[in-house]
Amino acid sequence: MSSLSKGLRKVQVTLKWDPSPIGTPAHDLDIVAATYTADAPHGKPAYLVHFGSRSPDGTITLNRDSRTGQGFGADEVMTLELDRLATECTRVVVGVVIQQRTGEKSFSDIKNTGVRMLEGPVELANDDLSRLPDASAATIGEFTRDDAGEWQLRTIVRGFDAGPAEFADLMGLESP
Repeated sequence: MSSLSKGLRKVQVTLKWDPSPIGTPAHDLDIVAATYTADAPHGKPAYLVHFGSRSPDGTITLNRDSRTGQGFGADEVMTLELDRLATECTRVVVGVVIQQRTGEKSFSDIKNTGVRMLEGPVELANDDLSRLPDASAATIGEFTRDDAGEWQLRTIVRGFDAGPAEFADLMGLESP
């Protein structure tokens, strides 16, 4: 049976949170994407995309980066042009991590977190990170390329007690 679905093509990931209380250090959360190849789908990422970087071919970009959570709407926005990713990339894991510059913070310290994944106007996933109160990083989704070359999303909200560098090594591990 054939399908009319062409899989996911261009996905936008958004992240929002409330600013820290007046007089306290700012909360800085970041969207991170890690790409994996067919020969190491759960190994070391082929490359990471996060604040201050983009994918080598420009298919994954961080369009908006906030260090405070101030403003209206999404504080961070990442675009994944899955249909343009190199064929050797077969998996992309997206996560959120809290910068730990001003002491240990977890998601319980940050109010009104919200993550969304959209393809055009279609909402693919919508969640918050409040159910991971002790975590300082979380995966929020895994995009995989099927045998026909089409991209699919599996939402995975999984918490980690890890800073940015450690999270980059952990986020692609196989889910339990």
